[in-house]
Amino acid sequence: MAMTYPRAVLFDHDGTLVNTEPQWAVAKRKVAQSYHQTWSVEDDHATLGGTVQDAARRIVERGAPDSVDEITRRLAEHVIEATGHEVPFLPGVQSLLRELADAGIPAAIVTNALTSVARTTAAGAPDVLTHIVSHDDVTHPKPDPEPYLTGARLLDVAPRDCVAVEDSEPGVRSAVAAGMTVVVVPGDKPVPEGPHRVFVAAHEDVTLDFLRSLSPPE
Repeated sequence: MAMTYPRAVLFDHDGTLVNTEPQWAVAKRKVAQSYHQTWSVEDDHATLGGTVQDAARRIVERGAPDSVDEITRRLAEHVIEATGHEVPFLPGVQSLLRELADAGIPAAIVTNALTSVARTTAAGAPDVLTHIVSHDDVTHPKPDPEPYLTGARLLDVAPRDCVAVEDSEPGVRSAVAAGMTVVVVPGDKPVPEGPHRVFVAAHEDVTLDFLRSLSPPE
């Protein structure tokens, strides 16, 4: 493992590593429609950065007769089927993952999404994305710090020696509360300025040299 900062990188999933937000949006609309409901852009924004269960719960609260677990499973199946066999990595991500692998810097996925979906992404970069922390693995999901603290523990790296990469406010709050510097990539909703938040204009700007230029929280 490289002993320079950062010693590990923890990535959010949707909108950060992969472009699956459109697939989730379609899945929510299809599943809602199957219950004779509609799913709007406002619903997308209201659940952005939350868990898949949050979206499923919304559908249940509007009268769907099935359980949150069943609707969650259906949403995940739609997304996995839509992404097919090719992981829809965002621009620049595969290059960064190769740099991390070559440098011996471990990485993990820390997400409010489901393990089944994140596992497909991890399989696209098995040499570096060695661990997944999903909604299934924690008691308190983002914005609580537990997911990022769990990711750091799995990689056996102190939280302050990790960099997190995020695109939503709940995820940024989670990583900052865990004691990490956070790189904020563009997302569907703006993330407010704040301590230990470093903003980039594009995903391609996040290179290993850029990450090494950062400093751990004081």
